[in-house]
Amino acid sequence: MEKHDLIIIGGGPAGLTAALYAGRSRLDTLLIEKMALGGRILTSEIIENYPGFPGGISTAELMSRMESQVKELGLKIVSEEVLGLDGDGIRVNTAGGDFTAGAVIIASGARPRKLNVPGEEQYTGRGVSYCATCDAPFFKAKKVVVVGGGNAVAEEAMYLSRFASSVSIIHRRGDLRASPILQERMKQNPKINFILNSIVSQIKGSNKVESVRVKDLLSGQESDLVCDGVFIYIGYEPDTVFAKNKIKMDETGFIITDENMATSAPGIFACGDCRKKGFYQVINACGDGAVAADSAYKFISKSVI
Repeated sequence: MEKHDLIIIGGGPAGLTAALYAGRSRLDTLLIEKMALGGRILTSEIIENYPGFPGGISTAELMSRMESQVKELGLKIVSEEVLGLDGDGIRVNTAGGDFTAGAVIIASGARPRKLNVPGEEQYTGRGVSYCATCDAPFFKAKKVVVVGGGNAVAEEAMYLSRFASSVSIIHRRGDLRASPILQERMKQNPKINFILNSIVSQIKGSNKVESVRVKDLLSGQESDLVCDGVFIYIGYEPDTVFAKNKIKMDETGFIITDENMATSAPGIFACGDCRKKGFYQVINACGDGAVAADSAYKFISKSVI
C-alpha cells in the first residue's frame, strides 16, 4: 500500500491549486482524478472573469497551464475513481488499490443536477445534454431548449446560438439569476427567447427528442414546444458519496468546512465545488485549494513533530 504525505482527491481548479501549493511545500503528494485533469469545468468553452485575462481565456488553456505548473513539481498523478475512505479517513480506497496519507484534501467537485422528468433518461445522448460545448455542433440550424436561469444558462445559451436556429430558455421564476451583463447579452441576441414562470414537465420524442411539455406555473396550462435538443443547467450535486458517513455534510451532500477548509474529521480537508458555500466560481475554488493545502501542510507538520 502506497503511503504519501498528502492525497488530493480531484483534479479540477481546486485540486490542481491545492497540488501546486502542496508541491511547493515539498509534500509527497498524490493527486487522484477519475476524469481528465481540469475536471468538469472543461465542458465550458471560455472563462471571462478570471483575473489577469482581459477578454477571457479558453477553459482548456487555463486548465492546461495549471496542469503544467503541477507537473513541473513532479507530483504523482493517478487516474482512478475513489470508492471510499476507511478508518479515520486517511486511507483512500480506489478500484486500483488503496493509498494512505498523513492528510487528505477532497476536491471532487460536483455533477449536473437532473430534472428527473419523464423522457430525460431515455433521451440522454439523443437530444438531452448537460454540456453545450460538447454537443452544440450537433444542433446546427436546429431548435433547442435550455432549462435554468443562472450564469451557466446564459453562457451556454450564447454559445448554442452560434449553431442553433433558435434557443428557448425556460426558467421556473419570473426573473433570471444570471449576472446583469450576461442577461444584457442574451436579450440583444435575436436567436434567444425566454419562457419564464414555466417548467419542463416531460421530454418527448420517438428515437430522439422532438418536443418538450411546458407547464406555465401561473396559469397551470401545459403545451408542447417543438425542439431538437434540451440542455439542462439547474445546478449541481456534489460528488461526495465516497465520503458519506465519514465527515459532516449538509442534507444535499455538500461538505461542511471551517474557514481553514477543515472538515469534521481530523486530517481531512475539502475545497472547491464539493464544499458548502454561497458562491461557486473558478476563482474561489482556487482560493479554497490554496487554503486547504496550507492547512494540510500545518496538520502534517504538527503530526510529525
